Amino acid sequence: MKRNILEAAKVIRSKNAGPFELTFDIIFKTRDYFEQFKSQQIINVKMIAGLLKIDESDILSIIWFAPANAVKITIKRPMPSGAPGETDIYGAQQHAPLLAIEF
Repeated sequence: MKRNILEAAKVIRSKNAGPFELTFDIIFKTRDYFEQFKSQQIINVKMIAGLLKIDESDILSIIWFAPANAVKITIKRPMPSGAPGETDIYGAQQHAPLLAIEF
């Protein structure tokens, strides 16, 4: 039976990483969840591209950071922060698609 990321993560957030990039942080509740997601490659380029509806080439990095039991995903921003028509100047409302991650 599939489980939702909210069982494993205590923080899922997005924010600007400059005007042209967005970063997503997932901080896991335990080292065991962190290790499971990392070793099984549950979070990967193909899955993130699908959830965010972007090209895989727009994913700049997926970095696993063991001291914080976290993973950081950085992507090219679809539209520069503050550009005409852009609706989230701080990038703080872009993480919702990651809530659909199952493991």
